[in-house]
Amino acid sequence: MKTIAEQFYQYGVVPVVVLEDAKDAVRLAKALMDGGLPCAEVTFRTEAAEDAIRLMCKEYPDMLVGAGTVLTIDQVDRAVAAGARFIVSPGFDPEIVDYCLEKDIPVFPGCITPSEVAQAAKRGIEVVKFFPAEQAGGVAMIRSLAAPYTGMKFMPTGGISAKNLRDYLECDKILCCGGSWMVKSDLIHQGEFDRIRDLTREAVELADTSNH
Repeated sequence: MKTIAEQFYQYGVVPVVVLEDAKDAVRLAKALMDGGLPCAEVTFRTEAAEDAIRLMCKEYPDMLVGAGTVLTIDQVDRAVAAGARFIVSPGFDPEIVDYCLEKDIPVFPGCITPSEVAQAAKRGIEVVKFFPAEQAGGVAMIRSLAAPYTGMKFMPTGGISAKNLRDYLECDKILCCGGSWMVKSDLIHQGEFDRIRDLTREAVELADTSNH
C-alpha cells in the first residue's frame, strides 16, 4: 500500500478544487479520473466542501480525496468523517498539526519560512505545503529552504500552471505541485467537464515528461 506522499509523487500534480455546489462533485471527480489524475484536494473555503468530499469518496472509492484550506480542528473532524484521507492547511497551525499527528491523519501544513519548516521537521513531518508558491519565491526559495532541512520535501501551490509546472517538478526537493488551473471555478460553473478532463490529461503528460 503506497503512502499518501508516494501517491502524490507518482501523480506529480494534485488538483486543488473549490466547489460552490456539491452537485458538481461527482462529475468533477469523473473528469479528473478520466484525465488520469485520481486525486483531489477539496478546499474547505465553501459550505459545499464536506458534502463534495463525501460524494466523491462514495462514487470513486479508489480516488485519493483530501481536504485543503483546513483552518480548525472542527474542519479536520468533519473532513475525515466525510472520507478525506489527508489534510492540508495554508499555514503552520501547531494545534491542527498536533491533532492530526495524534489521530494518525496525514497532514501537510503550509511552511514558507525556516522557522515553520523547523517546527514541521521537529514533529517528524517529511512533506510540507509551500504556499503561496510563486509569490513566496518559487523554486529558488524552496531550494534555499531545503538546504538545511535535507529530509524535507515540498508541495508548492499558488501561481502554478501548465507554463511553469515542469520548472517546479524538475527540482528534486519538490514532491508534487498543487494546482487549480485544470479545475477553475468558471469551468465547473459552466459544466465544462470535458475541458477539465483534457486540461487534466495535459497536466499529467507534463508531469510525466519532467525529470520528476
